[in-house]
Amino acid sequence: MAERDYRPVMHDHDEFLARALRRKGFREAYDERADEYCLVRELLSARAKAGLTQEQVAESMGTTKSAVSRLEAVGKHSPSLSTLKKYAEAVGCEVEIHLVPRPTTAPTRQSLRDCG
Repeated sequence: MAERDYRPVMHDHDEFLARALRRKGFREAYDERADEYCLVRELLSARAKAGLTQEQVAESMGTTKSAVSRLEAVGKHSPSLSTLKKYAEAVGCEVEIHLVPRPTTAPTRQSLRDCG
């Protein structure tokens, strides 16, 4: 199979959100999955910084491109810690998990902007 140059498609997530937030019901639906969207943004950013394709990550992880594609999508699939560690290693990163105490005031939903 011929090698292809990896050329990621530029995506302005803030611009996307600004437009999408105008749609009725979008904010509520997005907020329900805010943590998942943050994780996906982290995964995609790490892979882009590493300059790797899904195929290359899959090969390093010992899995298929379709499995990596599912991992990088928000949906019904919740990846295991083991899978996240394999992905992180494939893109030259480590996984960090932090438990943060909740504020003593009423709990609030994660903001759309909270996932750097």
